Amino acid sequence: MGTENSEDVMGKVRAAFKSAFDIDPQTITIDTVPNDISAWDSMGHVTLASSLEQAFGLNFDVDDLMAMENVKEICRIVQSKLGQVQGA
Repeated sequence: MGTENSEDVMGKVRAAFKSAFDIDPQTITIDTVPNDISAWDSMGHVTLASSLEQAFGLNFDVDDLMAMENVKEICRIVQSKLGQVQGA
């Protein structure tokens, strides 16, 4: 099990959304989807991905980025990648 629990991951995801979109991080929930955030379009997705990479010290590949369709998937991918990093 990694050192990041789901609450830690969600906190950093919220911070990444604030950094990327300058929105109240408390508005981000596990059920947040791009339609909920006007700036979360294709360009915003790149900004968000960069923000997430900085927050977690990870690098995402194209498959990861394509799968990041909502906050639930973002958290799943981040936790999976953190597990790989810690297991390496």
